[in-house]
Amino acid sequence: MASNPGILTDWPWKPLGSFKYLILAPWVVHSMYSFLVKEESKRNLSNFLILAFLLWRMLHNQIWISISRYRTTKGNNLLVDKSLQFEQVDREQNWDDQILLSGIIYYLGINTLPGASHLPIWRTDGVIITILLHAGPVEFLYYWFHRALHHHYLYSYYHSHHHSSIVTEPITSVSHPFAEHMVYFMLLSATSITTILTGTGSLAALFGYITYVDFMNNMGHCNFEFIPRWLFSIFPPLKYFMYTPTFHSLHHTQFRTNYSLFMPVYDYIYGTVDKFTDPLYETSLNKEEEVSHVVQLSHLTTADSIYHLRFGLASLASSPHTSKWYFSLIWPMTLLFTMLTWIYGRTFVVERNRFKNLNLQTWVIPKYTQEYFLQWHNDSINCLIEQAILEAEKKGIKVLSLGLLNQGEELNQYGELYVQRNPQLKIKVVDGSSLAAATVLNSIPNGTTQVLLRGKITKVVCAIVVDLCKRGIQVATSHEDEYMKLNKSLDLSSENSLILSKSYGQKTWLVGNELTEEEQLKAPKGTLFIPYSQFPPKKLRKDCMYHSTPAMLIPTSFENVHSCENWLPRRVMSAWRIAGIVHALEGWNEHECGYTMSNMEKVWQASLQHGFQPLMFPNESKY
Repeated sequence: MASNPGILTDWPWKPLGSFKYLILAPWVVHSMYSFLVKEESKRNLSNFLILAFLLWRMLHNQIWISISRYRTTKGNNLLVDKSLQFEQVDREQNWDDQILLSGIIYYLGINTLPGASHLPIWRTDGVIITILLHAGPVEFLYYWFHRALHHHYLYSYYHSHHHSSIVTEPITSVSHPFAEHMVYFMLLSATSITTILTGTGSLAALFGYITYVDFMNNMGHCNFEFIPRWLFSIFPPLKYFMYTPTFHSLHHTQFRTNYSLFMPVYDYIYGTVDKFTDPLYETSLNKEEEVSHVVQLSHLTTADSIYHLRFGLASLASSPHTSKWYFSLIWPMTLLFTMLTWIYGRTFVVERNRFKNLNLQTWVIPKYTQEYFLQWHNDSINCLIEQAILEAEKKGIKVLSLGLLNQGEELNQYGELYVQRNPQLKIKVVDGSSLAAATVLNSIPNGTTQVLLRGKITKVVCAIVVDLCKRGIQVATSHEDEYMKLNKSLDLSSENSLILSKSYGQKTWLVGNELTEEEQLKAPKGTLFIPYSQFPPKKLRKDCMYHSTPAMLIPTSFENVHSCENWLPRRVMSAWRIAGIVHALEGWNEHECGYTMSNMEKVWQASLQHGFQPLMFPNESKY
């Protein structure tokens, strides 16, 4: 939002929310019906192709978003290495509004403008006119309009909205108030209207020109430099007719230089080229990938989780993972992405953060949750995890934490397998069990005297039960095999606190992955479900409370946080991931994996000292 929003700032269809696309429905239906029903000689191909072109524009923009976000997670060739936050993501999430606007104008123009219907696919003279009009009048008028937008009045009422983003992304290019977009559209449409009125218009000139505009817009805001030097060496005058990401990035950091649209020629003519343009271009091309200190190794969860990754759909990545109704409509694309991850078959980077003196990354192995429950997948999963650990070792990373199901007893003995296979490892492998257990213990309401335990027995739950029994809190379990496993972890003085009971009357339940729906329904009204596993239970009861999976609030100084970790809320991080960060901050020189655990109180206190805070219900106090 601009610092002092002017009139026509909001888009007219803002109140419609996600239903805004229905605005195009009448034209889409009419164009398709006319094309299918009318005689071949009367069919309007131009009108029919508008929908396909709008879909292409959305795909084109999304490709740029994904590439840009992937490149910035690696950290090489970055132009502005500053923190990107949720506020910017929210401000720019309606980047498709301008595509919707263009669709309305295309449908109106092609059906009302003389000569706009039944355009040929190609006309050379029309393409040449389009190029000349853009290089001349369009670029010239845009340059002076852009300079006017930086006048105090227009800047504060309109253009400051766009410049709120210092760290640009491709979608920043179209993050403007509605009124500003209308001026841009009138300016850019001059080429198409001219060719149509002069009888030289074509589908190539119309759709090709807008594709060029989208390409250059996205490129200029992608925040990494990739235009090679040899391009300007072969043809030196090219620097006057094609800008680079560096060129426009300086406009967002310096504000009073590099005003041109895509061709810097007018900045050179009027002396507004930033003096750091060439030096920053060279520096950015030579910038190598950032050295990380801590890596969280995670995996994909559901088939549609690919859309929730940072380089997926920005609006989904910035919200907790939930299934959307429209995923069923794009299942072919989901299937394609699933096949591509299997074919690619290598670990990839999805997130980059900074905290205190540490550079942090999240890596993902191309495996889905369901594969971890198939024993015949274990070897391939372990191979990928081990390769990731060895790659991290080669890069000099200090700590690697195993996220989600990458650390399991049946899979790899809670990560011990990799340490046994590679005893020379300098990198520390952390499964985060101690902090996960401590987080659960500190989520139990003060004054609790008994809890019900239900779920798969892991070393996390064993540590929780041992601690509770030592404090005299009664732990009940309804399954005999669970009771026998847990009883082996207790000393004689604590055995009486663990009981085998068929009662479900306890108001505090500690639950894991094997909690059934039938068991949930037996819980009394007002029960608090506290998960100790990586995955949350299905919320079946509206009359009960569900705590988060083991997680903590991150400090405000944690940088570059603009996506959610799976189903967790914003700026909340899983205990397993935090454990690796704390391990590196404290400089602990041992692995935390296998059947051993770090001191829970020591890890908990260290987390608090570094600014991580527990998640609490309003009426709860810490245990």
